[in-house]
Amino acid sequence: MQAKTTPATELALLLGLSTLWGASYTFIKIGVETIPPVTFIAIRTLIAGLLLLAMIHWRGMALPADAATWRRFVFQACLNSAIPFCLLAWAERKMDAGLAAILNSMAPIFAFLLTVLITRHEAVTGRKLAGVVFGLAGTCLITGTQALKGLGDQVWAQLAVIAATICYAGAAIFGKSFKHLDPMMPAAGSLLSGAVILLPLSLVVDRPWALRPSPGSLWALLALSVFSTALALTIYFRLLHTLGSVAATSQAYLRVPAGVAIGVIFLGEKVTPTAGMGLVCIVAGVIGMTVPSPKPARAVP
Repeated sequence: MQAKTTPATELALLLGLSTLWGASYTFIKIGVETIPPVTFIAIRTLIAGLLLLAMIHWRGMALPADAATWRRFVFQACLNSAIPFCLLAWAERKMDAGLAAILNSMAPIFAFLLTVLITRHEAVTGRKLAGVVFGLAGTCLITGTQALKGLGDQVWAQLAVIAATICYAGAAIFGKSFKHLDPMMPAAGSLLSGAVILLPLSLVVDRPWALRPSPGSLWALLALSVFSTALALTIYFRLLHTLGSVAATSQAYLRVPAGVAIGVIFLGEKVTPTAGMGLVCIVAGVIGMTVPSPKPARAVP
């Protein structure tokens, strides 16, 4: 039975998720400096999956044992961790973390388009459409032309990030099929499945026993695994249940202002008036995609 919640609680969780995943681009950038992408992601999924498995057992529960559920975990792993994580890690060896975050913020748009054109699994309202538009506009205002000046310089890396973003959109839609499970279950199951897929590949491709990772890369890997993966995915699957796939992916927009806030607090960066306007647009867009309607919504044809 789903616990009672409020829009304020869900928006707070959405902000927390956006901050955790917003920080992940920096962790990845630091980590892949001395750890190859496949090995980096294989260890990330293994640590996060084992941590969640321990939490599940501590709570007196157990992962599902039926083959059908595990096949769905494997498919979710391909969409939400194994493939997109590796694509992002590889891309960030060739491009800035900020630009990767910007391109990855298009997930709500792809989720919206997949919902409208293919799955039609939830009502696509005019307000959600407006939320997508406001969120995209806000992202553009915050990034500005200077932030996008590298666009096109590393085409393959940028295409890899966009491919990862499409995977995330598909994962948000498919993830709703786990609605009957505690949010930790699909998070742990998909991460462990991703680790099983990637670890043998890592042994063949990267020869990890010969690596000499720096302390900074190891700390980044640990922080990424615990906070931006294990904790973040638990929150993410909860939000899929309470907000829906289009709304849950709206955290991708919030990653951009979260990154700006981190820069202001820790790096002394300044927020321009245009960025301030962008933040207002993003908040409006997220509210439009997440706050439930007082009466049944009329779907956009």
